[in-house]
Amino acid sequence: MNATRLDPLLHLLEKKLRGDKPGLNAQLKMAPRPRPGHLKYDEVDVSCTRAGVLTLLYPWNDILFLVLTKRTERMRYHQSQISFPGGRQEPGEDLVQTALRETCEELGVQPESLRLLGTLTPLYIPPSNTCIHPVVAALPQRPSFARSPEEVEEVIEVPVAHLRDPKNVHEELWTIRGIPVRVPFYLFKGNKIWGATAMVLAELLEILN
Repeated sequence: MNATRLDPLLHLLEKKLRGDKPGLNAQLKMAPRPRPGHLKYDEVDVSCTRAGVLTLLYPWNDILFLVLTKRTERMRYHQSQISFPGGRQEPGEDLVQTALRETCEELGVQPESLRLLGTLTPLYIPPSNTCIHPVVAALPQRPSFARSPEEVEEVIEVPVAHLRDPKNVHEELWTIRGIPVRVPFYLFKGNKIWGATAMVLAELLEILN
């Protein structure tokens, strides 16, 4: 899927992101059960830590991809988990700027090269008291990633079609903080994409469908 063939899909996605989004109902399809708390982002928006994350789409060998990262063990929260590039909002910047800055720091992707398409529904993460605000952007071709070794253990490039295939969605019983939890996840090359990342992806995929 070269840049020209990608344009109609990105135009449609951009249009949908400006309208009503499926929101929490879509996100909850990939939520662990039970969730550690049931508050929505707009109920804690004043008291939570705000973070911006980037859902970055691009074509590679005629296939639409998105990029995720495996966090290092040195991170304060969610060590070794699969996540979108992103991080905490700094004073003086909006959440789009946060997502772009963090993506540049973690993966070396320059903000001026990106086409911003819109935003997904914010999501509250109770264990870290963080509200993540997903920003969606695209590139006309696969970027050359420059991984930050302090923050990123591994760059994971996932075909969107892989995530849309039901046979790649699994569920297991885990013990989290001493409690048995049913955890749905997307499986990709041995990586289990779960939690907030999977919940954000669930909304994006519903919009794309």
